[in-house]
Amino acid sequence: MHRLLLLGCLCLLAAPPASSIFQRPTGTPAPPRLQYLLEPLHPTVHTRRGATATLPCVLRALPHNYRVKWSKVEPANYREDIIIITNGLYHKNYGPLSPRVRLRHSHRYDASLTITDVALEDEGRYRCQLVNGLEDESVSLTLHLEGVVFPYQPSNGRYKFNYHEAKRACEQQDSRLATYQQLYKAWTEGLDWCNAGWILDGTVHYPIINSREPCGGRLFLPGVRTYGARDKQKDRFDAFCFTSALQGSQVYFIRGHLNFKEAGQACRNHGAAIAKVGQLYSAWKFSQLDRCDGGWLADGSVRYPITTPRQRCGGLPDPGVRSFGFPSKEMRTYGTYCFVGK
Repeated sequence: MHRLLLLGCLCLLAAPPASSIFQRPTGTPAPPRLQYLLEPLHPTVHTRRGATATLPCVLRALPHNYRVKWSKVEPANYREDIIIITNGLYHKNYGPLSPRVRLRHSHRYDASLTITDVALEDEGRYRCQLVNGLEDESVSLTLHLEGVVFPYQPSNGRYKFNYHEAKRACEQQDSRLATYQQLYKAWTEGLDWCNAGWILDGTVHYPIINSREPCGGRLFLPGVRTYGARDKQKDRFDAFCFTSALQGSQVYFIRGHLNFKEAGQACRNHGAAIAKVGQLYSAWKFSQLDRCDGGWLADGSVRYPITTPRQRCGGLPDPGVRSFGFPSKEMRTYGTYCFVGK
Protein backbone atom coordinates (compact mmCIF):
# COMPACT_ATOMS: atom_id res chain seq x y z
CA MET A 1 0.00 0.00 0.00
CA HIS A 2 1.36 3.43 -0.94
CA ARG A 3 2.02 5.84 1.87
CA LEU A 4 -0.02 9.04 1.87
CA LEU A 5 2.30 12.01 2.31
CA LEU A 6 0.17 15.11 2.21
CA LEU A 7 -3.47 16.12 2.20
CA GLY A 8 -4.68 19.10 0.23
CA CYS A 9 -7.83 20.28 2.01
CA LEU A 10 -10.61 22.76 1.53
CA CYS A 11 -10.14 25.45 4.17
CA LEU A 12 -11.73 28.82 4.97
CA LEU A 13 -8.98 31.37 5.62
CA ALA A 14 -9.52 34.62 7.44
CA ALA A 15 -8.77 37.60 5.23
CA PRO A 16 -5.93 39.89 6.37
CA PRO A 17 -6.75 43.46 7.34
CA ALA A 18 -7.33 45.64 4.32
CA SER A 19 -4.32 47.81 5.20
CA SER A 20 -1.97 44.81 5.04
CA ILE A 21 -3.08 43.22 1.80
CA PHE A 22 -0.72 45.24 -0.39
CA GLN A 23 1.95 45.87 2.26
CA ARG A 24 5.45 44.62 1.46
CA PRO A 25 7.33 42.94 4.34
CA THR A 26 9.94 45.16 6.00
CA GLY A 27 13.31 44.88 4.34
CA THR A 28 11.95 43.34 1.12
CA PRO A 29 13.29 45.26 -1.90
CA ALA A 30 10.76 46.56 -4.38
CA PRO A 31 10.71 44.71 -7.69
CA PRO A 32 12.82 46.54 -10.29
CA ARG A 33 10.85 48.92 -12.45
CA LEU A 34 10.74 47.94 -16.10
CA GLN A 35 12.54 50.51 -18.26
CA TYR A 36 11.93 49.08 -21.71
CA LEU A 37 9.12 46.53 -21.52
CA LEU A 38 5.49 47.35 -20.78
CA GLU A 39 3.75 45.25 -18.16
CA PRO A 40 1.00 43.25 -19.93
CA LEU A 41 -2.51 44.37 -19.05
CA HIS A 42 -3.65 40.74 -19.01
CA PRO A 43 -0.86 38.30 -18.06
CA THR A 44 -3.06 35.28 -18.85
CA VAL A 45 -4.20 34.65 -22.42
CA HIS A 46 -7.17 32.29 -22.76
CA THR A 47 -7.59 30.18 -25.88
CA ARG A 48 -8.71 26.81 -27.23
CA ARG A 49 -6.93 24.11 -29.17
CA GLY A 50 -6.67 24.84 -32.89
CA ALA A 51 -7.07 28.59 -32.41
CA THR A 52 -4.53 31.38 -32.96
CA ALA A 53 -3.29 33.11 -29.79
CA THR A 54 -1.04 36.14 -29.28
CA LEU A 55 1.09 36.70 -26.17
CA PRO A 56 1.68 40.46 -25.85
CA CYS A 57 5.17 41.94 -25.42
CA VAL A 58 5.58 45.62 -26.25
CA LEU A 59 8.61 47.87 -25.77
CA ARG A 60 8.30 51.43 -24.52
CA ALA A 61 11.70 52.32 -26.01
CA LEU A 62 14.27 50.73 -28.31
CA PRO A 63 17.70 50.45 -26.66
CA HIS A 64 20.85 50.10 -28.74
CA ASN A 65 21.95 46.60 -29.74
CA TYR A 66 19.05 44.89 -28.05
CA ARG A 67 17.52 41.47 -28.62
CA VAL A 68 14.17 40.06 -27.55
CA LYS A 69 14.10 36.38 -26.64
CA TRP A 70 10.89 34.38 -26.23
CA SER A 71 11.05 31.12 -24.30
CA LYS A 72 8.65 28.59 -22.78
CA VAL A 73 9.18 27.76 -19.13
CA GLU A 74 9.06 24.02 -18.46
CA PRO A 75 8.97 23.57 -14.66
CA ALA A 76 8.66 19.78 -14.91
CA ASN A 77 12.08 19.66 -16.61
CA TYR A 78 13.62 22.68 -14.83
CA ARG A 79 14.42 24.42 -18.09
CA GLU A 80 13.40 27.12 -20.53
CA ASP A 81 13.08 26.28 -24.22
CA ILE A 82 13.94 29.13 -26.59
CA ILE A 83 11.22 29.79 -29.18
CA ILE A 84 12.36 32.86 -31.10
CA ILE A 85 15.05 35.57 -30.95
CA THR A 86 14.82 38.92 -32.74
CA ASN A 87 16.84 42.12 -32.93
CA GLY A 88 13.94 44.06 -34.42
CA LEU A 89 15.11 43.54 -38.01
CA TYR A 90 15.75 39.81 -38.20
CA HIS A 91 14.54 36.85 -36.22
CA LYS A 92 15.25 33.15 -35.84
CA ASN A 93 12.87 30.42 -34.69
CA TYR A 94 13.88 27.46 -32.53
CA GLY A 95 12.49 24.13 -31.35
CA PRO A 96 9.28 22.22 -32.05
CA LEU A 97 7.13 25.36 -31.94
CA SER A 98 9.13 26.87 -34.79
CA PRO A 99 6.66 26.12 -37.64
CA ARG A 100 3.72 27.61 -35.73
CA VAL A 101 5.12 30.83 -34.27
CA ARG A 102 5.80 34.29 -35.61
CA LEU A 103 6.22 37.81 -34.29
CA ARG A 104 3.10 39.92 -34.61
CA HIS A 105 5.19 43.06 -35.25
CA SER A 106 2.23 45.35 -35.83
CA HIS A 107 4.57 48.32 -35.19
CA ARG A 108 8.28 48.83 -34.49
CA TYR A 109 7.84 48.46 -30.71
CA ASP A 110 5.78 45.28 -30.95
CA ALA A 111 7.55 41.99 -30.10
CA SER A 112 4.39 40.01 -29.34
CA LEU A 113 4.41 36.27 -30.06
CA THR A 114 1.66 34.70 -32.17
CA ILE A 115 1.05 30.95 -32.00
CA THR A 116 -1.10 29.37 -34.70
CA ASP A 117 -3.04 26.11 -34.44
CA VAL A 118 -2.61 26.00 -30.65
CA ALA A 119 -1.89 22.48 -29.35
CA LEU A 120 -2.39 20.91 -25.92
CA GLU A 121 1.32 21.04 -25.15
CA ASP A 122 1.41 24.80 -25.81
CA GLU A 123 -0.30 25.58 -22.52
CA GLY A 124 1.99 26.99 -19.86
CA ARG A 125 4.18 29.93 -18.91
CA TYR A 126 6.13 32.00 -21.43
CA ARG A 127 8.83 34.61 -20.94
CA CYS A 128 9.55 37.64 -23.12
CA GLN A 129 13.07 38.79 -22.25
CA LEU A 130 14.81 41.96 -23.40
CA VAL A 131 18.53 41.19 -23.65
CA ASN A 132 20.47 44.44 -23.39
CA GLY A 133 23.76 43.86 -21.65
CA LEU A 134 23.46 44.63 -17.93
CA GLU A 135 19.90 45.93 -18.24
CA ASP A 136 18.14 42.66 -19.11
CA GLU A 137 14.48 42.51 -18.08
CA SER A 138 11.51 40.26 -18.78
CA VAL A 139 7.77 39.78 -18.45
CA SER A 140 5.97 36.47 -17.96
CA LEU A 141 2.68 35.43 -19.48
CA THR A 142 0.53 32.33 -19.21
CA LEU A 143 -1.25 30.64 -22.10
CA HIS A 144 -4.35 28.93 -20.70
CA LEU A 145 -6.40 26.37 -22.63
CA GLU A 146 -10.00 25.73 -21.68
CA GLY A 147 -10.22 22.00 -21.11
CA VAL A 148 -11.34 19.03 -19.09
CA VAL A 149 -9.45 16.53 -16.90
CA PHE A 150 -10.39 12.87 -16.86
CA PRO A 151 -8.98 9.81 -15.08
CA TYR A 152 -7.72 7.01 -17.28
CA GLN A 153 -6.72 3.38 -16.74
CA PRO A 154 -6.07 0.57 -19.24
CA SER A 155 -8.17 -2.49 -20.00
CA ASN A 156 -6.16 -4.71 -17.64
CA GLY A 157 -7.14 -2.80 -14.51
CA ARG A 158 -6.00 -0.02 -12.24
CA TYR A 159 -2.45 0.95 -11.28
CA LYS A 160 -0.75 -0.45 -14.39
CA PHE A 161 1.09 2.64 -15.69
CA ASN A 162 4.54 3.86 -14.82
CA TYR A 163 4.98 7.57 -15.55
CA HIS A 164 6.13 7.14 -19.16
CA GLU A 165 3.30 4.69 -19.94
CA ALA A 166 0.77 7.09 -18.41
CA LYS A 167 2.12 9.95 -20.52
CA ARG A 168 1.89 7.82 -23.67
CA ALA A 169 -1.61 6.56 -22.80
CA CYS A 170 -2.96 10.11 -22.49
CA GLU A 171 -1.39 11.09 -25.81
CA GLN A 172 -2.99 8.08 -27.47
CA GLN A 173 -6.39 9.31 -26.25
CA ASP A 174 -6.03 12.80 -27.76
CA SER A 175 -4.92 14.37 -24.49
CA ARG A 176 -1.85 14.88 -22.32
CA LEU A 177 -1.02 14.36 -18.67
CA ALA A 178 -2.71 17.08 -16.62
CA THR A 179 -0.79 19.67 -14.64
CA TYR A 180 -1.43 20.08 -10.92
CA GLN A 181 -3.26 23.35 -11.61
CA GLN A 182 -5.55 21.60 -14.09
CA LEU A 183 -6.26 18.76 -11.67
CA TYR A 184 -6.92 21.19 -8.82
CA LYS A 185 -9.32 23.22 -10.96
CA ALA A 186 -11.11 20.00 -11.98
CA TRP A 187 -11.48 19.11 -8.29
CA THR A 188 -13.03 22.52 -7.53
CA GLU A 189 -15.49 21.80 -10.36
CA GLY A 190 -16.51 18.43 -8.89
CA LEU A 191 -13.96 15.78 -9.96
CA ASP A 192 -14.12 13.02 -7.32
CA TRP A 193 -11.92 9.99 -7.97
CA CYS A 194 -10.59 7.41 -5.54
CA ASN A 195 -7.71 6.03 -7.66
CA ALA A 196 -4.35 7.82 -7.59
CA GLY A 197 -2.90 8.92 -10.92
CA TRP A 198 0.21 10.45 -12.46
CA ILE A 199 0.27 14.09 -13.52
CA LEU A 200 2.72 15.94 -15.78
CA ASP A 201 5.37 16.82 -13.19
CA GLY A 202 5.81 13.19 -12.10
CA THR A 203 3.83 13.46 -8.88
CA VAL A 204 0.80 11.33 -8.00
CA HIS A 205 -2.55 12.57 -6.66
CA TYR A 206 -6.26 11.86 -6.36
CA PRO A 207 -9.12 14.38 -5.95
CA ILE A 208 -11.81 13.73 -3.31
CA ILE A 209 -15.06 15.68 -2.91
CA ASN A 210 -16.89 13.16 -0.70
CA SER A 211 -14.67 11.73 2.05
CA ARG A 212 -15.25 7.98 2.47
CA GLU A 213 -13.59 4.90 3.90
CA PRO A 214 -12.08 3.35 0.74
CA CYS A 215 -10.59 6.72 -0.24
CA GLY A 216 -8.39 7.63 2.71
CA GLY A 217 -11.12 7.58 5.36
CA ARG A 218 -13.96 9.81 6.47
CA LEU A 219 -11.78 11.88 8.79
CA PHE A 220 -9.80 13.50 5.97
CA LEU A 221 -11.26 16.70 4.57
CA PRO A 222 -12.04 17.00 0.86
CA GLY A 223 -9.02 17.92 -1.24
CA VAL A 224 -6.47 16.91 -3.81
CA ARG A 225 -4.60 14.23 -1.90
CA THR A 226 -1.05 13.47 -2.87
CA TYR A 227 1.57 10.74 -2.75
CA GLY A 228 4.20 13.26 -3.86
CA ALA A 229 6.92 12.48 -6.41
CA ARG A 230 7.27 8.80 -7.25
CA ASP A 231 9.73 6.63 -9.14
CA LYS A 232 8.83 7.20 -12.81
CA GLN A 233 10.07 3.77 -13.85
CA LYS A 234 9.03 1.49 -11.01
CA ASP A 235 5.88 2.92 -9.40
CA ARG A 236 2.54 2.26 -11.04
CA PHE A 237 -0.69 4.23 -10.91
CA ASP A 238 -3.49 5.42 -13.19
CA ALA A 239 -3.28 8.69 -15.17
CA PHE A 240 -5.05 12.03 -15.07
CA CYS A 241 -5.34 13.32 -18.64
CA PHE A 242 -6.22 16.80 -19.91
CA THR A 243 -7.87 17.59 -23.22
CA SER A 244 -9.34 20.67 -24.83
CA ALA A 245 -11.95 21.44 -27.44
CA LEU A 246 -10.70 21.24 -31.03
CA GLN A 247 -12.16 23.86 -33.34
CA GLY A 248 -14.08 22.48 -36.29
CA SER A 249 -14.41 18.95 -34.88
CA GLN A 250 -17.50 16.87 -34.06
CA VAL A 251 -18.29 13.69 -32.13
CA TYR A 252 -21.52 11.87 -32.97
CA PHE A 253 -23.19 8.54 -32.23
CA ILE A 254 -24.10 5.74 -34.65
CA ARG A 255 -26.76 3.42 -33.31
CA GLY A 256 -26.48 -0.31 -33.84
CA HIS A 257 -25.51 -3.69 -32.41
CA LEU A 258 -21.85 -3.63 -33.39
CA ASN A 259 -18.74 -5.43 -32.26
CA PHE A 260 -15.56 -3.39 -31.94
CA LYS A 261 -14.32 -4.05 -35.47
CA GLU A 262 -17.74 -3.23 -36.98
CA ALA A 263 -17.85 -0.03 -34.91
CA GLY A 264 -14.61 1.20 -36.45
CA GLN A 265 -15.83 0.34 -39.95
CA ALA A 266 -19.15 2.12 -39.36
CA CYS A 267 -17.28 5.34 -38.57
CA ARG A 268 -15.01 4.96 -41.61
CA ASN A 269 -18.07 4.44 -43.82
CA HIS A 270 -19.15 7.95 -42.77
CA GLY A 271 -15.73 9.46 -43.47
CA ALA A 272 -14.91 9.58 -39.76
CA ALA A 273 -12.78 7.69 -37.23
CA ILE A 274 -13.86 5.93 -34.08
CA ALA A 275 -13.60 8.52 -31.29
CA LYS A 276 -10.89 8.51 -28.66
CA VAL A 277 -11.65 8.93 -24.97
CA GLY A 278 -10.33 12.49 -24.86
CA GLN A 279 -12.48 13.43 -27.85
CA LEU A 280 -15.62 12.12 -26.16
CA TYR A 281 -14.82 14.06 -22.97
CA SER A 282 -14.21 17.20 -25.02
CA ALA A 283 -17.56 16.81 -26.83
CA TRP A 284 -19.32 16.24 -23.50
CA LYS A 285 -17.69 19.27 -21.88
CA PHE A 286 -17.79 21.80 -24.72
CA SER A 287 -20.54 20.61 -27.08
CA GLN A 288 -22.88 19.32 -24.35
CA LEU A 289 -23.07 15.91 -26.01
CA ASP A 290 -25.73 13.99 -24.08
CA ARG A 291 -26.62 10.41 -24.97
CA CYS A 292 -27.90 7.49 -22.96
CA ASP A 293 -26.37 4.98 -25.39
CA GLY A 294 -23.18 3.11 -24.70
CA GLY A 295 -20.77 3.27 -27.64
CA TRP A 296 -17.39 1.85 -28.57
CA LEU A 297 -14.30 4.07 -28.42
CA ALA A 298 -10.87 3.62 -30.00
CA ASP A 299 -9.26 2.06 -26.92
CA GLY A 300 -11.88 -0.72 -26.80
CA SER A 301 -13.84 0.82 -23.94
CA VAL A 302 -17.57 1.54 -23.99
CA ARG A 303 -18.78 4.88 -22.60
CA TYR A 304 -21.58 7.41 -22.89
CA PRO A 305 -21.77 11.16 -22.09
CA ILE A 306 -24.46 12.62 -19.81
CA THR A 307 -24.95 16.37 -19.37
CA THR A 308 -28.49 16.13 -17.95
CA PRO A 309 -28.56 13.36 -15.30
CA ARG A 310 -31.71 11.22 -15.28
CA GLN A 311 -32.79 8.01 -13.65
CA ARG A 312 -32.72 5.83 -16.75
CA CYS A 313 -29.23 6.95 -17.75
CA GLY A 314 -27.18 5.43 -14.97
CA GLY A 315 -29.07 7.04 -12.11
CA LEU A 316 -26.09 9.10 -10.90
CA PRO A 317 -26.92 12.65 -9.78
CA ASP A 318 -24.03 14.45 -11.49
CA PRO A 319 -23.15 14.98 -15.16
CA GLY A 320 -20.24 12.96 -16.49
CA VAL A 321 -18.93 10.42 -18.95
CA ARG A 322 -20.11 6.99 -17.77
CA SER A 323 -18.18 3.82 -18.51
CA PHE A 324 -19.07 0.17 -19.12
CA GLY A 325 -15.36 -0.67 -18.91
CA PHE A 326 -13.72 -2.86 -21.56
CA PRO A 327 -16.18 -5.55 -22.66
CA SER A 328 -15.26 -8.33 -25.08
CA LYS A 329 -14.62 -6.82 -28.50
CA GLU A 330 -16.79 -9.53 -30.04
CA MET A 331 -19.94 -8.34 -28.23
CA ARG A 332 -22.63 -6.94 -30.52
CA THR A 333 -24.42 -4.85 -27.90
CA TYR A 334 -23.33 -1.26 -28.44
CA GLY A 335 -23.25 1.50 -31.04
CA THR A 336 -20.20 3.64 -31.65
CA TYR A 337 -19.00 7.23 -31.19
CA CYS A 338 -17.31 8.72 -34.25
CA PHE A 339 -14.98 11.70 -34.59
CA VAL A 340 -14.66 14.09 -37.52
CA GLY A 341 -11.79 16.56 -37.33
CA LYS A 342 -11.36 19.83 -39.14
